[in-house]
Amino acid sequence: MRVLVAEDQQAVRAGLVLILRHAAGIEVVGEAGDGEEAVRLAGELAPDVVLMDIQMPRLDGVTATGRITGDRLADVLVLTTFDHDEYVFGALRAGAAGFLLKDSDAATVVDAVRTVARGEGMIAPAVTRRLIAEFAGGGGGRVPRAPQEPPPGVGALTRREREVLGCLGEGLSNAEIAARLTMAEATVKTHVSRLLAKLELRSRTQAAVLAQELGIAAP
Repeated sequence: MRVLVAEDQQAVRAGLVLILRHAAGIEVVGEAGDGEEAVRLAGELAPDVVLMDIQMPRLDGVTATGRITGDRLADVLVLTTFDHDEYVFGALRAGAAGFLLKDSDAATVVDAVRTVARGEGMIAPAVTRRLIAEFAGGGGGRVPRAPQEPPPGVGALTRREREVLGCLGEGLSNAEIAARLTMAEATVKTHVSRLLAKLELRSRTQAAVLAQELGIAAP
């Protein structure tokens, strides 16, 4: 899998690159020191995953994430400390596929990149729980809540797609959904892709939040 590392702090970026280059099956195809460079290199290098710091010079990580996911250039795994929740929620709305804490160890970094590359955007359980709880709850008043009216595509979901959506709301992986609903993992991936298209969402993370807001539960 091809990875682009976007981080403005050179020492942090070098550490991430070193970790990923020593991981089997991962190729670091480029490095970016700011958001504009990250967007440009994503278009030129065609990475599978962009590891993106939120607070970046010239163009912030949230805006850069929106441009990359909007043009379907790559999946974006956001680096966060949760010091500034508004940036995290902005990245979620921009279509970030996953969130990784900056103080994560090497094994967690590698696993997170591989998880996002597989199309599974829910990363560390601690991050997932806080992200969904904070976003669905309005972030304690710091971040505007998403619109509560269900998007038109909800009515077009099949029964199975609604069940999968409910599972996403619980933060389950494709393998866990397959086990819960007694279906092949490849079938789960198909359902996830279809429900994202119907709901006009950019990531399963957004789908998880929507499931929470609409009260769509897993069977």
